[in-house]
Formats: sequence, C-alpha cells, structure tokens
Amino acid sequence: MNRTLVPLALVPLFLLAGCGSATQTAPPSSGAPATTAPVVTPTITPGSTPAGLRPPTSTKEIEVERTTVASPTVTGARFGRHQGFDRVVIDLAGDVPGYTARWVPELVQDGSGDRIDVKGGAYLQLTMSPAIAHTGAGKPTWTGGPIFQAQLGNVQSVVKTGDFEGVVGVGIVLDHRAPFRVLEQKSPNRLVIDVAH
Repeated sequence: MNRTLVPLALVPLFLLAGCGSATQTAPPSSGAPATTAPVVTPTITPGSTPAGLRPPTSTKEIEVERTTVASPTVTGARFGRHQGFDRVVIDLAGDVPGYTARWVPELVQDGSGDRIDVKGGAYLQLTMSPAIAHTGAGKPTWTGGPIFQAQLGNVQSVVKTGDFEGVVGVGIVLDHRAPFRVLEQKSPNRLVIDVAH
C-alpha cells in the first residue's frame, strides 16, 4: 500500500474532522476576506467512512431547542468527502447550542435579509441559537469567507450567513437536494452535518 507522510501538526485536524479522502478548512484571516479554502489530502484509505457510518437517508428538517448558561462560540468550519456522503463540521467553544436544519429557496444574510449570491441546486440552512461567532470586543472567531468553496460530491460551498443577536447561520450549498443528518460530537464540541451524494 502506498502511503504519504503527513506532518504531525496536521494529524489532530484529521482526528477531529472525521473526514475521509479530502478535507478542507478555512484558513486564518490575514485581514483580507478569503473565499477559497486550501485542499489538504490526508492519508486515509479512499472510500473509508467515519466510524463505519452509512450515507444519511432522511430529508426531514431538524429542530433541537436548548438553553445554555453562556452562548457557545463558533470557531470555524471544515468539510470533506466520504464514500456516499459529504461532511461539514462546525467547531464550537462551549456547549452545543440549539439548532435547526431546514431547506430554504435561497441563502440570505441574517439581519439585513439581503440575498447571498451563490449558485446551487439546493440550500440547507443551519441556524444555531444561542450562539455567537465573535469575541466580546467584536472580533470574528470564525475568520475568512463568507463563502468557502468545497466542490465535494454534493456540497459545493459552505457560507457564513450571519452572526446576529445570538444567532449564527451557516448555509450549505448543494448540487442537489439529498438526505442529511446532524450529529453532535464532544471533546471538542462540534456539530456535524452529513449530506448524501
């Protein structure tokens, strides 16, 4: 079997992401907005799936209500392709917030309601509440974007749709509508959205 050595600094990223043959992350901000995430190829057997998961089978919208003592902070998003599905991981500092995942006709900016100009065949909107994506001084904790190009099997882009009044929005731009699931994972806390190819 042909193996490629990966710098040890990248190993924790792959363990946290639970992503397969291609993983992408949003780069740290250098002051200028970034719109494309770099591609990182881990040494995982092609076609492998996290914990043997099969592709999701339901298109039903999801709503989980939750209150927390302090608003969790969104610190970033990662995405990767697996056999039969794509995965988007939302990294959190603090508890897992309440969330909804629903189909929308287009993506709009939270607060203003302005349409976000991103093309796709379907749009899945993840809304987390209570949640924030900035520090007490107003500095963003999820840098870059607002549009991160993914170009996976079905997930085309991941979009920051807002950080407004205790609500953080993430739009997932798809090639086509397909079954999905939302998983909560701990240590560290994160929300995982899997979308079938």
